[in-house]
Amino acid sequence: MTANAQGAGRTRPSWLSRFWAVVRYEMIWNIRKKKFIGILIIAFVIATLSWAVPVIFSSTTGQPISSNPDYAITFGAGGSFMFFLFALATVMNSISSEFESGTIVPLLTKPVSRTMVFLGKLFAAFIVILATYTILFAYIIIGGIAVYGPQNNLQLVPLSLLGNVVSTFIWIAILLAMGALSKSTIVTALIALGLFLALFLALPTVSVFTGPSPALNYVPGSGASGTMNITQGSNVMSMSINAGTDYIGVNLVNTVLYSSANVSFTKLNFQFGQNGQVVQLPPTPLYTEPMSLVALRSLGVAFVYIFVFLLIAWYALKRAQVLE
Repeated sequence: MTANAQGAGRTRPSWLSRFWAVVRYEMIWNIRKKKFIGILIIAFVIATLSWAVPVIFSSTTGQPISSNPDYAITFGAGGSFMFFLFALATVMNSISSEFESGTIVPLLTKPVSRTMVFLGKLFAAFIVILATYTILFAYIIIGGIAVYGPQNNLQLVPLSLLGNVVSTFIWIAILLAMGALSKSTIVTALIALGLFLALFLALPTVSVFTGPSPALNYVPGSGASGTMNITQGSNVMSMSINAGTDYIGVNLVNTVLYSSANVSFTKLNFQFGQNGQVVQLPPTPLYTEPMSLVALRSLGVAFVYIFVFLLIAWYALKRAQVLE
């Protein structure tokens, strides 16, 4: 009776404390992964090279380094390849390894639901990616100031950073869905890698022949390529714009800086000359869109992909059979 009284007197841990226990478990597991540390080192090497190479080139040729006051706000954390690698290192086996190693059984014996486990893993991934990008962007700002001089619009760096987080979370959602469905880390990695290579290599190749089709903006990747003309006093400056989900951060910054600017999309035309040489013809104008539409559409497309694949991952984990 004393044991029953003691059991009845125990208070059940709050939802928040149980949720944070899952988050802490996942974050510690993430930090201990050697592959994540390796990819983080690669990201820092790429960031270092982006401003170290001009220094080396300047010292060998004697030419001064041109100032670039927009370096920090246009930095994209390494682009689509690094987005994919960060996501791969963070969540590739976040769900699948629990089934492969059998740790899902003791985990679910705790006073936590499968939904709480899923949300905890997702939130831990968000914290890890956000912290990583914050450190990386701080490093870029310091390096940019040291090499390219004073940087403009540093107040917009958080906007660019969050855009990069959203771009990365597309792949995080895809990997979580693949892991929950297959319960195999190898299968998850192979499917994700195949999808990335198809989007990263095949679509740009097709766009060379078909032009910047609007359909490219609705699949993960760089999207259609266009040009934005910016008038600064008596000068007109042309800026290359990619309308896909890999450039959410940069496009959001451009929307704030050039809210009334338009992006023109054209198709490159070529023909073979008499000597077999390829001759470039004047481009064919296709369509024009406001910069704000380009940014908001890529953000909306990203959120749709994230929601759909996270929903698939949650449902697959919810319905998965656990064999003890």
